[in-house]
Amino acid sequence: MDIRNIARHFHTITQHKLLVMRECFKVGLYWQGLLHDVSKYSPSEFWTGVKYYQGDRSPNAAEREIVGFSTAWLHHKGRNKHHFEYWIDFSNDKTKGLVGNKMPLRYVVEMVCDRIAACKVYRGENYTSSAAWEYYAFTKPYITPLLHPETQALLEKLLLMLKDEGEKKTFAYIRRLLRKGTYGSSEKEVRQRKKEVRQRQKK
Repeated sequence: MDIRNIARHFHTITQHKLLVMRECFKVGLYWQGLLHDVSKYSPSEFWTGVKYYQGDRSPNAAEREIVGFSTAWLHHKGRNKHHFEYWIDFSNDKTKGLVGNKMPLRYVVEMVCDRIAACKVYRGENYTSSAAWEYYAFTKPYITPLLHPETQALLEKLLLMLKDEGEKKTFAYIRRLLRKGTYGSSEKEVRQRKKEVRQRQKK
């Protein structure tokens, strides 16, 4: 273990946490912004991050490649509700097995802020407003089977809005959505969100 990675990893996760806090504050999620990712400072996650520190990507990815799974990630996803993996459970319909449950709106918004901040940290000066959508599109084939359809529709709508219209308009829309307090509560709304996503992708 390179002892210099202690300071490097601490700086990376703190920079990320401060960026997420700033984004959350912009939409009014003050408490979530303050508490975002505090588990990364726990021994279970922090020392793994130091050991597998990369600088340009998550150390969890390096641990996964070497060990076959990431102990830090397993610890993290079970304690942070802004990750869709937190909401995966067995369906009441025994034929479906594990399914993704609908995430509460405030955690979907925190997830978007988290993705924006992660892209800003790892892409640095190469960051653009399309970065979060590009990363999502890259992982989409692997994660959508475990995303609740309504959560997926909203996540894609927000990331594409960010890509096409920028942060200011996207965050203004998010603030209005948070005041409403709900999303995708009907089949019609889900279909409409998916239609909007398809239209944006064609641009």
